[in-house]
Amino acid sequence: QVQLVESGGGLVQPGGSLRLSCAASGMFFSIYTMAWYRQVPGKQRELVADITSSGSTNYVDSVKGRFTISRDNAKNTVNLQMNSLNPEDTAVYHCHARLVGTTFWGAGTLVTVSS
Repeated sequence: QVQLVESGGGLVQPGGSLRLSCAASGMFFSIYTMAWYRQVPGKQRELVADITSSGSTNYVDSVKGRFTISRDNAKNTVNLQMNSLNPEDTAVYHCHARLVGTTFWGAGTLVTVSS
């Protein structure tokens, strides 16, 4: 079955960096649009960034210039490089895969930005 497994979360100080990775299995990875969402308790899940099968990217305004999404189709992974982190970036970050009529979610990895 399809699995999306995130890694790389943790505690970081404001201004620091983290790199999240999502390893996909059980799917034809290269044809999916991959994305990172984040969720804070009590709030709706928010799209952070996505990358299409052709490599086109999209970012929410609050992370533009700080976060970079990338994919490696040979390794079935999608990454999120997060720089200049601030406390407002604290959330559980989820990996997401979508294709017409099909979506998959990872369980998430917690990112905490705090001094």
